[in-house]
Amino acid sequence: MTEPLLSVKDLRVAFPTRQGVFEAVRGVSFDLGRERLGVVGESGSGKSMTGRAILGLVRPPGKVTAERMTLHGQSILNLPERPMRKIRGSKISMVMQDPKFSLNPVMTIGDQIVESYRLHAGGPKDQSREKALEMLHAVQIRDPERVMNAYPHEVSGGMGQRIMIAMMLAPDPEILIADEPTSALDVSVRTEVLNIMDRLVKDRGMGLIFISHDLNLVAQFCDRVLIMYAGRIVETLAAKDLHDARHPYTRGLLNSLPRLDHPVERLSVLKRQDEWREGSLVDESMETEFPGGL
Repeated sequence: MTEPLLSVKDLRVAFPTRQGVFEAVRGVSFDLGRERLGVVGESGSGKSMTGRAILGLVRPPGKVTAERMTLHGQSILNLPERPMRKIRGSKISMVMQDPKFSLNPVMTIGDQIVESYRLHAGGPKDQSREKALEMLHAVQIRDPERVMNAYPHEVSGGMGQRIMIAMMLAPDPEILIADEPTSALDVSVRTEVLNIMDRLVKDRGMGLIFISHDLNLVAQFCDRVLIMYAGRIVETLAAKDLHDARHPYTRGLLNSLPRLDHPVERLSVLKRQDEWREGSLVDESMETEFPGGL
């Protein structure tokens, strides 16, 4: 089998509180190949914290531990900040949920993309500007010259999200972590952004971790899905089989979704069970099965 781009085993993220230690992520394990891996769960299930832990963005007093967390077989667990900066952005990039909180409001779009690219790839400013224009064109932004001189408050939410994708992909990373990249977008813009990400991932042979709460979207867009509950993975399955999931938590999430083809008077209420917190996989055989390429 082809070696995974990223391998994570028994990842845990803990924070001290007045009531004791709180574990936001509890024993998460998965391998990522050159594929689109969806991570689904309710708010607070540990999806975003898992992505932040991979990038070394959990700050003290938070504590990250794992039996293994490797990139191309090399450990990236709790690396010092300087070597981690060489990985963050250039090897693994993350698109945050809301571009309004990720873009600097007092810098032009062009300056931010150029600064990000030069930080990771180096090179003269003129070359970096050409790369920025190329990336804006790649995410289907019309008149990239005008957008380069604009400030974040002058662009729409959909364009802001595409700008963030362009900025994160400019250094040619091998892995992209997308945290709810389409949650604030309308349906037409969402489809456009997903098509852009899909094309770029296929063309570059990247690995994508797609964090979302939208089960139908993940079933259509991703190759595999991890279902998270209370900081654990409770089920792993192929995205095409998501609607045939067997774990009661996944079934509860699916049954709570309204359906146009099967309207009901009242949606089901998710009845939680204590044993879900133990996070046993329904299909453990799929935990490390990832495609070698798209």
